[in-house]
Amino acid sequence: MRLVTEVPHSRYKIQIFNYNSKFIVKIELDQFEQVYKIGETDVNGVEEVVKMVNESLLKNSLTRFIEMRSDWGNAFKEINN
Repeated sequence: MRLVTEVPHSRYKIQIFNYNSKFIVKIELDQFEQVYKIGETDVNGVEEVVKMVNESLLKNSLTRFIEMRSDWGNAFKEINN
């Protein structure tokens, strides 16, 4: 997997990779990450993938990160009860 670019952001670590004819967008927040795979033939290059990482996507990602943290916290509580 080859790192193609990083998208600067104040809250997230956002990296775009290339692997097996796909662009892989990885968005990280603390110990959680979300990954999106996009076929190279579905977009016109990495610049288009970067444009897809917009405020709407990141807002929805934050909602998912909050849900992930809650799910993980609940799973941790269940094994300690």
